[in-house]
Amino acid sequence: MDFGGSPVEVARAFSLRTLFSTIALLIGSNIFMTFAWYGLIKPMATRPLYIVIAASWGIAFFEYCLMVPANRIGATGFSMAQLRLIQEVVSLTVFVAFLSVYLKEPLKLDYLWAGLCLVGAVYFVFRGFGTSA
Repeated sequence: MDFGGSPVEVARAFSLRTLFSTIALLIGSNIFMTFAWYGLIKPMATRPLYIVIAASWGIAFFEYCLMVPANRIGATGFSMAQLRLIQEVVSLTVFVAFLSVYLKEPLKLDYLWAGLCLVGAVYFVFRGFGTSA
């Protein structure tokens, strides 16, 4: 695929495309996994455990259908540490939204502080990203 432009522009376009594709797939993946892990707790509280486990596995299948490509695409542009940290940021973001929207739990200021800690982690892991040094 020809992006045109200088090598720096091509690298930037590749990185942004890789980043956005990875994040989009991770968001979908995390939505499925959050429902597999936590979404069935209340609705299936009276069901036998083996049924809840089977339902969770069924949901988790779709999580893996998105997670595996996300990791493959992400690994083409990011280190494993960077890829894992992207996953953590997406995971926390999806989970906080899930708590608020689906479980109707109030948002807490501690979630903001946790998010800011992740912003610091993102800074350190991505510091110097895209430079040749």
